[in-house]
Amino acid sequence: MQPHIADFPHPELIGTFRQFGPFGIAYQILKEGHATAKGWTVEIEVPQTGERLEYPLKDALDDPEAR
Repeated sequence: MQPHIADFPHPELIGTFRQFGPFGIAYQILKEGHATAKGWTVEIEVPQTGERLEYPLKDALDDPEAR
């Protein structure tokens, strides 16, 4: 059974832009992913490349907001 969006711990992140580390490129958090044994994931898109991928929520929380 898939967790519902209401279970997602940080809905305020959806639609925000962050960057990979202090000097990395920007990405946008598109939507919640799913809960795994290691924690939640989010679906992100890297505008510079158009790439979409699943990214660990804990890493997104550690990444700074994009400038």
